[in-house]
Amino acid sequence: MGRHLPCSIGKGGIRADKREGDGATPVGAHRITGMFYRPDRLRAPQPWAEPIRPGDLWSDESGDPAYNSHVRAPYPASHEVLRRADPLYDIVLVTDWNAEGRPGEGSAIFLHQRRRAGFPTEGCVAFARPDLIWLARHVFPGARLIVRR
Repeated sequence: MGRHLPCSIGKGGIRADKREGDGATPVGAHRITGMFYRPDRLRAPQPWAEPIRPGDLWSDESGDPAYNSHVRAPYPASHEVLRRADPLYDIVLVTDWNAEGRPGEGSAIFLHQRRRAGFPTEGCVAFARPDLIWLARHVFPGARLIVRR
């Protein structure tokens, strides 16, 4: 759409052999499969975006039957909280990275807000808030995120 959107990537760099916990952003063409947003902080960027509610989590325990998927609290396995106190997950675009939940191959490769310019992620792709909002308003399910070395 003629825009350049600077981003931050994982502290582990870009890798073809992504593993859980390595902090890397995986190489490949990843599809956008979902979007979450904080309804107490902003309006839905798209009609298909889902609100992040208290108790929304993302399973990140390799071997868990729900590994790399949205779950609800209380949840006994290791997980990431989607409704954060900081604004990083006010908008979350979900990718199809490891959608099959293969143990150890990594979870939660999201597009979300960055902490600050140049600050790396745990493997996600992060944008300045205005750029993320613009992207969320223009993206559609199935759009590709292409990560190259």
